[in-house]
Amino acid sequence: MASGTNEITHDFPPFFKAYKDGRIERYMSHDHVPAGLDPHTGIQSKDVVISPETGLSARIFIPRINGSDHQKLPLLVHYHGGGFCAGSPFDSISHKFLTSLISQANIIVVSVDYRLAPEHPLPIAYDDSWAALQWIDTHSDKQGPEPWLTEYVDFGRVFLAGESAGANIAHHVAVRAGATGLSSLKIVGVLMVHPFFGGKETDEMYKFLSSTSTGRDDDPKLNPEVDPDLSRIGCAKVLVCVAEKDWLKDRGVAYHGSLGKSGWSGGVELVETKGEDHCFHLFNAESENATSLMKKFIDFINVGE
Repeated sequence: MASGTNEITHDFPPFFKAYKDGRIERYMSHDHVPAGLDPHTGIQSKDVVISPETGLSARIFIPRINGSDHQKLPLLVHYHGGGFCAGSPFDSISHKFLTSLISQANIIVVSVDYRLAPEHPLPIAYDDSWAALQWIDTHSDKQGPEPWLTEYVDFGRVFLAGESAGANIAHHVAVRAGATGLSSLKIVGVLMVHPFFGGKETDEMYKFLSSTSTGRDDDPKLNPEVDPDLSRIGCAKVLVCVAEKDWLKDRGVAYHGSLGKSGWSGGVELVETKGEDHCFHLFNAESENATSLMKKFIDFINVGE
């Protein structure tokens, strides 16, 4: 029995391995930064439950608010990376990146804690991420339960953003928003940072994580070019960021090309960082290239809305 219990059926480093008895063992562990007041920046955060039925939750961040006659601020809805099976809005990587972005761009952020595969097979992460945006949208008509959103957010200036798998999710949420519509919330732009999409070969990990996917380029979630709704992406502009040494670079470049020729009326820009690898800005945030990329993010949010 012991040998059967310890038999590995699938191994996907650096993410996880799956055992014959159904156990999942992750290679990575994540720390947890509690919500609250950041004394260095004045940024406040709180954790909210979006759906008690599913456990879907999020962390909301607001910058320092001065006085009662404040102006409404743009909202960025963030979907973290981690191969759909790792990561969190509550870990130090997300916390450090988002508080830095908020302090420089003066925005509100909702970072979505979508449920992770394989325990919650795809497309659950996509559905959770869409449900979170719908929940945010209820606040645009002052019907939502969260006062920070109702009081401080300009729902005519909403952005979606994600890195890696989170960028994949952000794209599909934007397409869903354009295809099905929202109440009053307006997505101005989507920030795609080192996006994950599929290639020509079967993506065995994605196939394992999903209850519906072939893992091949006939799946619109892996290959946006075959999505009949691609031209309906519900925003005015998209910024696609790639890194020269990232193995996903060509897929980000291909996404930029597919969106540009889809018939969509918005504007798409491609930015490549030379000499860097996947999500370098999260792990070497003080570097010159990371600072330059952060400025691109801020300009995308605050210029030409």
